[in-house]
Amino acid sequence: MPLTLYDCASAPSPRRARIFLAEKGVAHDTVQVDLKNGEQLGEAYRQINPQCTVPALRTEDGLLLADNAAIAAYLEARFPEPPLLGTTPEEKAEIASWNWRMEFDGLLAVAEALRNGSPAMAGRALPGSVAYAQIPQLAERGLARTAQFFDLLNARLQGREFVATDAFSVADITAVVAVDFARIVKCKPQEERHPHLLRWRAQMAERASMAL
Repeated sequence: MPLTLYDCASAPSPRRARIFLAEKGVAHDTVQVDLKNGEQLGEAYRQINPQCTVPALRTEDGLLLADNAAIAAYLEARFPEPPLLGTTPEEKAEIASWNWRMEFDGLLAVAEALRNGSPAMAGRALPGSVAYAQIPQLAERGLARTAQFFDLLNARLQGREFVATDAFSVADITAVVAVDFARIVKCKPQEERHPHLLRWRAQMAERASMAL
C-alpha cells in the first residue's frame, strides 16, 4: 500500500499537508473526503478516522496519522530532505514556536470567525465528531484576532525572507494557508498596512507547492 492522504481540496487544514508532501516530493495516493456534504461524519470515514477530520495520512504499514503535527513529524523523520522542521536544536525550537503562533493566532482565529458566524456551520462550531453550537461573540472575536494576526505577521517579516529561520519551513506553510484562508471571512492584508506580509506572500507564490 502507498501512503494515502485523506484530503478535501477546499479545506485549509489538508492543504497544509498537501504542501508539506509536495515540498518533500513524496509520492502518495489521495482520497477526497466531501466535507460540504458531511462525508467525514459518515460511518465509512469514521472507520478510517474516528476523529472525523481531515487531513489524515495512512502509512504503508497501516498507521493512521490524524493531524498535521503528526503528519509533519512523520514525514520529516522519514524523508529528512529538504528539512522543514529545522536541523539544529535552535532551528527546531524556533520553527516549532512560530508554526504554533501561525496556527493559533492565524488559522484558529479565522476558523473561530467562520465556524461561529457562518449559517452553513450551524452546529459545527468545532471540527470533529461532536456537534457544538455557534457563539456569535466568538465570530466577532475571530475577526479581531485575524486583523491582529496580519499585523503580527507583517511585523515579523520586516527585513526577513521567511517566517521562522533563514530557510523555508513548516511555519511558512502554516502562515500561507492562514493568510489565504482569511479570505473566506472577507479579511485580507492591506497594501499600506502590511507591505512586508504581501511581499513575502508574493515570494511564496513562486513555489510550485503553493498552487495546491
